[in-house]
This record gives sequence, C-alpha cells and structure tokens, in this order.
Amino acid sequence: MERPALAERFEEHRPRLLAVATRALGSRADAEDAVQEAWLRLAAYDGAPIDNLAGWLTRVVGRICIDALRRRASRAETGLDGLATDPVVTEDVDGPEDAAVAADAVGLAMMVVLESLRPEERLAFVLHDMFAVPFAEIGPIVGRSPDAAKMLASRARRRVQDQPRPSIDRQQQRAVVDAFLAAARDGDFDALLAVLDPDVTWTRHTARGRITSAGANEVLALARRGAGAQIEARRVSVNGAPGILVWSPAGRPLALMACTVVGGVIVDLESIVDSRRLAAMELPSL
Repeated sequence: MERPALAERFEEHRPRLLAVATRALGSRADAEDAVQEAWLRLAAYDGAPIDNLAGWLTRVVGRICIDALRRRASRAETGLDGLATDPVVTEDVDGPEDAAVAADAVGLAMMVVLESLRPEERLAFVLHDMFAVPFAEIGPIVGRSPDAAKMLASRARRRVQDQPRPSIDRQQQRAVVDAFLAAARDGDFDALLAVLDPDVTWTRHTARGRITSAGANEVLALARRGAGAQIEARRVSVNGAPGILVWSPAGRPLALMACTVVGGVIVDLESIVDSRRLAAMELPSL
C-alpha cells in the first residue's frame, strides 16, 4: 500500500488507539508517544499482508504500552518514580470544560490502583473491560494464553472493584471537601473527624516516594502537625472531582490533594507534595 493511503487508514484508527493507550498508561502525552511509535512501526513494516489492520495496530500499541509500564515499574522499584500520572487540575466550577474532564479523566484514586497492578494485569483489564477486546487477542499481547489473560483481567477487576465508589452528588462532594478545608483552617479537629471515615487513608507522593497513613486518628495527627502554617488553600477540580490545592503566601504550590467522598465522608486522600513536580504541572493560580 502506498504511504499516503496507509497514513489515511492509520488515521482512521488513531482515536481508538489513543483511547486505549491513554487508559493503559494514564497519560495523554505518553499515549500520543505510543501511538506515534505504532505508526512508525506500521510505516516500516515489510512482512506479510495485514488482513486485520485494527487488530494488528491494537497488538502493536498494547506491546508498546506493556514495555512502557515495565520501564515505569522498574523506575518505581528504584525509588525514581511515584505516581506516574499527573492529574488534570482546573477551577472547580460547573461548565462544559469541567464536565468533559470528569467524563474523560481517570480518577486519581483509580490511577493508584492501576499503578499497583503488574503491567500484564493492567493491560488485560483495560483492553477487555474498557474496550471489549477478546481474550484470544489479548493473550498474545501480554504473552499469555487466552485463559491466563482472562485470569489477569479478573484479578485486576477485583482490585478495581474493591475501591470505594465516590459519591455521585457533586454538590455533596463539594460540601464535604469545603467542610474539611474549614475545619483544617480553624483547627477544629472534632469537625475534621466528622468528615473523615474512621478507616480513611492518606497517601502522600513525595520527592522520596509514597507514604501512606491509615485511620482517621492518623490523618488527624498529620493535620495537627500542619496547624498554624502560613498557607493558602481552596477547592479545585482534580480529574473532574473536588480536591484541594495549597499555596505558600508567595503563591508557590505546596500540595495538591484529591478527595474520594463516599456516604458524606472522605474515605481516601491522595496528595502530591513534591515541590518540583508541582512546579512542572499546570495548576490554577492563587
């Protein structure tokens, strides 16, 4: 096939390939790199005729994603990588842009679960549960038999389903986050406990790695240590859900927090407190 015609056919598949890679890698930029690499491999291909271009491209993108996830896991094992994906952060207002972010973004808490999966589990889950790719096609991509690929996806699904389901009522989410902010500002620790689930977890992604505390009393102890600090904080949208952004008085971002609200209380907090990482992100100004 002539290169212009081949490029045209590839562009027909690009949106789906980009969606697959974005879900698999959790990063739009990384997904675009993966899809571009798939195009380069297709353009250089000189083998037998490709009968099913969609399937061929899915396999290629899947393998590229597997390699990227393995490199990411290797960096994490050496302490060079924390949460791999930066969230989308905007002002927390109702509007078409906010709705689009909420519909398309992978929640930060969900990303933590996906990051904890082995690359093969993650890709098997994404391909089957999100894009309905048959296990007969997933098996060769992840280097397993179809039955083994099914088991990989099943294990990943259980991990994802164990995650608390955020409240659907956006106004309730905002009210709980605002109550958390007000209690922290006022040093009202009784009010703070009232909006925290007893088993709440708080994970901080620092320059040195990930630190997790569990239980409302542990979270309260962390809040007590930060009481009285000269900071500015307000509610923002983190991957389409209410969260908190904290600045120094000079306007330097200090922390970004995603909040998972279930049943009127916060059940999970995810914070990025790595100053260099925050400085490189696109964040609302003070």
